[in-house]
Amino acid sequence: MAHGFLQSFDTEITVCSAGTEPANNVSSKAVEVMKEVGIDLSAHYPKLVNQYLNEEWDYVITVCDYAKETCPVFIGKVKHQIHMGFEDPSLVSGTDEFIYSEFRRIRDKIKRDFHKIYIEQMKPQL
Repeated sequence: MAHGFLQSFDTEITVCSAGTEPANNVSSKAVEVMKEVGIDLSAHYPKLVNQYLNEEWDYVITVCDYAKETCPVFIGKVKHQIHMGFEDPSLVSGTDEFIYSEFRRIRDKIKRDFHKIYIEQMKPQL
């Protein structure tokens, strides 16, 4: 979801996303709730972070609650590292209604927090 929002703020920037333990597929619930706000994640697929470790990055942003502790160290050139801990809504249990409400809550928080970083830190450097 973070990738989708960040790319939607500026289509001219390159956004890559990956995880330390990527799932087999992007969550169908994430695809659905992002579609509700006009962002299509259907072509996205999970990637392992290792493929990006030696590259140069302006920003490396970790987004999961535990990612700061489990994310490998980027040995390439990284200008800014930011950790933003969001709960993983795919780990929530309960009724479908509750699970979707959690996906939407996290989606909206990701949008708000990433937009702030984009406006305050990233955009001024472009």
